[in-house]
Amino acid sequence: MDHLTGDAWIADALAQEPPRSKSLVMTVMGDAIAPHGGAAWLGSLIELLAPLGVTDRLVRTSVFRLVQEGWLAASREGRRSRYGFDATSLPRFQRADRRIYAPPGLHWDGRWTLALALAPNGSIDGDVRTAVRKELEWEGFAMLGPGLLAHPGADADGLRDALQRTGAAGRVFVLSAAELPQVGSRPLQELVGEAWDLRTVARSYQGFIAQYTPLLDLLRASPAPAPADAFAIRSLLIHAYRRLQLHDPMLPLELLPDPWPGSDAYALARAVYLMVYAQAEVHIDAVLRREDPAAPAADDAFYRRFGGLRVA
Repeated sequence: MDHLTGDAWIADALAQEPPRSKSLVMTVMGDAIAPHGGAAWLGSLIELLAPLGVTDRLVRTSVFRLVQEGWLAASREGRRSRYGFDATSLPRFQRADRRIYAPPGLHWDGRWTLALALAPNGSIDGDVRTAVRKELEWEGFAMLGPGLLAHPGADADGLRDALQRTGAAGRVFVLSAAELPQVGSRPLQELVGEAWDLRTVARSYQGFIAQYTPLLDLLRASPAPAPADAFAIRSLLIHAYRRLQLHDPMLPLELLPDPWPGSDAYALARAVYLMVYAQAEVHIDAVLRREDPAAPAADDAFYRRFGGLRVA
């Protein structure tokens, strides 16, 4: 495209890799609804998601399943339904928010967090161990052996929440460890290459850079997209970037290959977001206030995303 048209770019992006409707609902809830009070009427969600290829039926099915899975909570007023974050899932949304919008830059203190989900006396059953493994792998931990998971820069809040959510609090051994000097052992950082498939993560970041660099160039060379198009572009950007973040174990900088494409992907995501966020907010405000004239504007935390947004 020599000249950016929002409809053309959106249609092309959706055709190349159609997003799953339930996952896209999660993206819109986190990126657009969370700063505006954290809840929205079903009709508003349907209107927001329609240009992204999600039908009325798919929105209804998606929010129903998200409520069943404990991600969202529903409330009713007459015949209308309103959806917001479930209290139990809110901390996880907030941690995901920090992962997506915060600049990379975790530094390593030389220590590892180890979680031992062992059951020598039957204190933890197989189903709980499986749940712990899945939750901690979502938090970036790697399985080093049966019942042993590790991370060199673990988020303590995420670890605590995962253990509580799986019913494993007080049943898993958690400790901090560092290598012993002058004993002839292998350096602990060598575990990284064996425990995590960073090449696949890096290729994903490189694919994101290849897809969104032309978009940034077009945005810079074209008139500002219309509010509805800006919202769609912003949503697809964050949906793609969010998927990368969920598969990135978020290791400290000292343990990553140099150069690491995750840093360039963050800079690119920030640059595109800055180009479209303000126009997208015009669209979000208009849609939400059609059903709720008192719907709040974006909160202060929104303007701290990506290290600080320029307020128009």
